[in-house]
Amino acid sequence: MDKEQMIAMLNKDLAEEHAAVIRYLVHGYLEGEDSPLGAGLLSRAREEMWHIHWLGMIIGKLGGEPNLKPAAYPYDPSSRKTIFKSYVDYELSLIPHYLREADSVDDPHIKRVLQREAWESEIHARKFARVHDRLSQEEAAGIPAADNKLSQAFLHSLQQLVEVKYNQMLRAVRDAWVFQDQGLSGWRIMDFSFTKMKQLAHLAEKVAENGVEAKFQAGSWSASASIAIALRNALEDLEKSHNLYLKLKSDPEIQQHAGLMINLDLALKQEAYEIDEIRDWLK
Repeated sequence: MDKEQMIAMLNKDLAEEHAAVIRYLVHGYLEGEDSPLGAGLLSRAREEMWHIHWLGMIIGKLGGEPNLKPAAYPYDPSSRKTIFKSYVDYELSLIPHYLREADSVDDPHIKRVLQREAWESEIHARKFARVHDRLSQEEAAGIPAADNKLSQAFLHSLQQLVEVKYNQMLRAVRDAWVFQDQGLSGWRIMDFSFTKMKQLAHLAEKVAENGVEAKFQAGSWSASASIAIALRNALEDLEKSHNLYLKLKSDPEIQQHAGLMINLDLALKQEAYEIDEIRDWLK
């Protein structure tokens, strides 16, 4: 297998792991992070994020451009029982898939990563099967739901920020993977991606607790080979989201959501910090 074939294979895996992250996050937020079902789903999503990271690091090291468009995740949304059965089936299908890929590569690190993806997928399947089998009759027949108490305008503002923060996070991890050999710069960008993930969670949780699925819509951007251009693009993104946060803070409806207000104030401070840091790096 040549390098380009390897990158193409791993990018397909990246898209499929990305799909799993989104599916488990969206479902987990709808169940509620404080519920046993929600907490378990969010834990699986975080583990899938590591899968994405391992693949992205290899792709970046090989000189490839990571594919950040998630694949489709096949599942039956009829009930929790059918949803969790779909999760079991999906994870089980990944085991032979990754083992076949591991057998096809010679690089020992890549082989080990693919083997690890396989046996962690097996663990996920077993955990989802356990959840499936332990659902109460009421849980099994139902789906996560809640009444929406947000105005359409306020919900739109939240969903807009969800999309912006999601894409900021994707751009940050992409840049960290692609520029991993640029000394500390790649890791500083990765550090910012962790903050963006938390900011995204605060927004998505508020959307989901009103019975609405958070919209994770991957956009498109120029795949810069220059870290200076990438940082300037990141700075423009931050200035855009900073203005959106300020607009949200001025909305009278936010006064009804004290917890969200606290997280919004935190995000504004975090963004101001990141803006100043990036401006210094560009000097």
